[in-house]
Amino acid sequence: MDINFDLAVSNGLVYTNNGLKSIDIWIKEGRIAALGGPHRAAEKIDAQGMLVLPGCIDAHVHFRDPGPSYKEDWLSGSTASAAGGVSTVIDQPNTDPRTLDRSSFEMKLERARASSVVDYCINGGPGKIEELKKAGAQAIGEIFCYEHSDPEIVRILAETMKLGLLATIHAEDGSIIREMAMALSSRQDPEVHSLARPVEAELRSIEKVSGWSDHLHICHLSSGQGLNLIERTRQERTREETVAAGPKSAAHNNANTRLTCEVTPHHLLLNVMDYKKQGSLLKMNPPLRGKADSERLWEGLRTGSIDILASDHAPHLPEEKGEDIWEAPAGVPGVETMLPLMLFAVRRNLLRLDRLVDALATRPARIFGLAGKGAIRVGKDADLVIVDPKRVADIRADRLHSRADWTPYEGMKAIFPRMTIIRGSVVWDDDLAVRPGYGRFQGAQLL
Repeated sequence: MDINFDLAVSNGLVYTNNGLKSIDIWIKEGRIAALGGPHRAAEKIDAQGMLVLPGCIDAHVHFRDPGPSYKEDWLSGSTASAAGGVSTVIDQPNTDPRTLDRSSFEMKLERARASSVVDYCINGGPGKIEELKKAGAQAIGEIFCYEHSDPEIVRILAETMKLGLLATIHAEDGSIIREMAMALSSRQDPEVHSLARPVEAELRSIEKVSGWSDHLHICHLSSGQGLNLIERTRQERTREETVAAGPKSAAHNNANTRLTCEVTPHHLLLNVMDYKKQGSLLKMNPPLRGKADSERLWEGLRTGSIDILASDHAPHLPEEKGEDIWEAPAGVPGVETMLPLMLFAVRRNLLRLDRLVDALATRPARIFGLAGKGAIRVGKDADLVIVDPKRVADIRADRLHSRADWTPYEGMKAIFPRMTIIRGSVVWDDDLAVRPGYGRFQGAQLL
């Protein structure tokens, strides 16, 4: 029998469209060329006793490059991604300079091409939106609503819709935040951060933007009430579209795919009670909420009302995070620990494996237009994560790869991947296995 394939991943339990199957994966020229069957390959990976999952897509990372790359650069951030089973990242525009035009976009793209070991997309900020689309921006945002007036947001969303781009929204209303911060300015306890950015700021912002645009993705949902509002908005849109198009229309699917949302592991696994132990390390925007909010977010993730998981990986050094609660920078690292934490959640029966794959691969690929990603299927990129479900470990900052050099999940149980494969090449095998720059840009450049 001739050698027809470059690589075979054999003997594993493979996650397919029809669930877990004991089949071999045959890879040629970076793509999945066959599933099952008697073939031969030049190389073979034995995945006996392992799960083989699609590579994860983290739709929300902040790699700080260009800008304060001492916190993270494309090499360190993408290495952490690969070690955590993330094969594709979408980087956000709030670097220095911000990604607001073609020049700043191409500056970031050049750095990513030189250093990233995972595949990547780059979002544009709310600047020269048509230029950013032509440069290959995957979406516009995250758009920080608290940085803009209402008329500015209306204009940004109108232009984004006109150009057929997805707007990704950081939903916190600035007027509420400013009013609360002024009223609470004398307090120094870490909990004041959650009080200064209350649930009402999230609700008002979601309500406004969903009235101004019909194609939105709400980033890092933090509250049960926010999820309830998204569900009601989808129901109202469905009713309106059904009336307009007739009862046999596909209005329900359209309403739910035009308003999507994400949740982070930190809003699922941490709450305001954790300030007592970690203090300003847990400062993030939107902030931590109560335990009931976390439980409602878990419910939304389980049912699929929350579409995807994303890390909002926002690294800062420990000494920066140790500042006064008002001065400490907001954000926590998480790209490397997201899948491992959620795999352990599956082991604890908090989440089904099929919903995890949907939230970290299938739906991110669909929402962000990554046609070659998101599934183990013939013709797709051979992006695979090989996992030993029995290999449970404690999370330790000194074993992680972000330059942040700390984690809010210290000591928590997790299941880290044994191997990450991107486009048919082993990128992570308990160590980095490719050279910087292996990652490939996934944006659709319109030259």
